[in-house]
This record gives sequence, structure tokens and C-alpha cells, in this order.
Amino acid sequence: MGNKARGLNAGKTLKRKRKEHRLHKKTFKQRLFNLKIKSDPLVGASQAKGIVLEKTQIEAKQPNSAMRKCVKVQLIKNGKKVTAFAPGDNAIKLINEHDEVIIECIGGKMGRSKGDLSGIRWQVIKINDQSLNALLRGKIEKGRR
Repeated sequence: MGNKARGLNAGKTLKRKRKEHRLHKKTFKQRLFNLKIKSDPLVGASQAKGIVLEKTQIEAKQPNSAMRKCVKVQLIKNGKKVTAFAPGDNAIKLINEHDEVIIECIGGKMGRSKGDLSGIRWQVIKINDQSLNALLRGKIEKGRR
């Protein structure tokens, strides 16, 4: 037996309880108060431009043992600083400080980090308007800026 109101005049009580209990749901609260966009440095966009501040290495989580190559990027649109992963062999060698890069979501679940990268939610896809993938494959040379 549930404790749900079931009488003839129960509509008002059911409606009020539904309204109260919706606020206990995480997804409803995120949507209601725009929490995803407020906490997201990219402000809801899929990609963003930024300037490379420094190159860093981050240790992979257990059980893996590696130094993952990353870059600290300051976004142009709002000045926020994020860490982005540089995917591919020797990709970090193509990126210099003060380069303009485009970053995108790394594709982890619910906008979180992916794999053994702790706290890294973005990856570099372009350097100075040239595709990182094409640069790594040798299809194009890195342009002078």
C-alpha cells in the first residue's frame, strides 16, 4: 500500500507533491537552473578558441603508467583557463606557446573526462587554423604565424 492520495479531491495534493519531488532530481535541477551552462567554461559551445599558455604532462590513472601530454589554454571568449589533451604521437612537439588552438570535448560520459586522464575534459583539434590530424600524418606543414 502506497501513501499516495487517492480520493475524489486528491488532485491538488498530488500536483503539489509532484512539484516538490521534481526538485530532488539532479537532471531536473540542472535543466531548471541552467547549471550545465553556468559551470561550463565553453558556455554551451561544442568548440572554442584559445591561446596556449604552457605545455604540461599529467600522470595517467591506475593501472596505467604514462605521462600524458597536455596544454594549458586560456579561452579567448571569456579568459577562463582549461587543460586540454594533445592526442597523437609527438603532437605536443607541433604545439608552441602562444599558438592559437581550437579545443573540443574529449567525449567522456556526461561531459566528464575520458579514460585514464584525470580531470581533463577537452582535446586540441586545430593549431593556428590547421588540423592537428593532418599535421601528424604529414599531409600539411605547420604554417608560420
